[in-house]
Amino acid sequence: MKVVFTINTDTDLNEIINKVKKFSKKVAKEVSEDVASIRERDPAARSNAEVLLLYPGLHAVISHRIAHFLYHKGHYFIARTVSQAARSLTGIEIHPAAKIGKALFIDHGSAVVIGETAEIGDNCTIYQSVTLGGTGKHTGKRHPTIGNNVMIGAGAKVLGPIVVGNNSKIAAGAVVLKDIPENSTAVGIPAKVIKLDNTRIENNLDQVNIPDPVAQELCILKQKIAELEAKIK
Repeated sequence: MKVVFTINTDTDLNEIINKVKKFSKKVAKEVSEDVASIRERDPAARSNAEVLLLYPGLHAVISHRIAHFLYHKGHYFIARTVSQAARSLTGIEIHPAAKIGKALFIDHGSAVVIGETAEIGDNCTIYQSVTLGGTGKHTGKRHPTIGNNVMIGAGAKVLGPIVVGNNSKIAAGAVVLKDIPENSTAVGIPAKVIKLDNTRIENNLDQVNIPDPVAQELCILKQKIAELEAKIK
């Protein structure tokens, strides 16, 4: 018994072309939205061409969209290749599996790391040296979920499968290990919420006057030394 398989080459080729066109239009629309969003949020941006050609944060996000598409099609190695190439060019490392919403603005961008199970909502702003990472204590969902309209300051670390609520701000240098509610501002190491729904919780803290944890520990040590010296005398 002879079995003959026939392939309609024209139909298959047209289907591939249509898929490529559809994906290209989607990417073009998202890139256009990204450029407009960056122009709105960055006073240093002087033109669309400048943003499109010279902003590494935008290049990293565009590369991630391609890598994410490939990853969910099962092309894991190619997806990682795209993401690592983007890392080499931009200094920004985003795992292909990470979920990123619309209009993410990674400002300056160098040394930003976004983990595999991280999720980022729409219209978020992330500054340089931010890590959305894991603690090494979890399996499965290991990285943070960031809501919409969230700002994460330079050098901040958001670690573990925690949630940062919509419209919240994480101060520069903060280390966030617990959930942050919506409409709040968190500062310090470990991060504390100092403002919630436009109401200040602690008057002695803000995004500039963050307590120095090293200085605090030195003060505690000095106090203990003074107590020990008093006992010896």
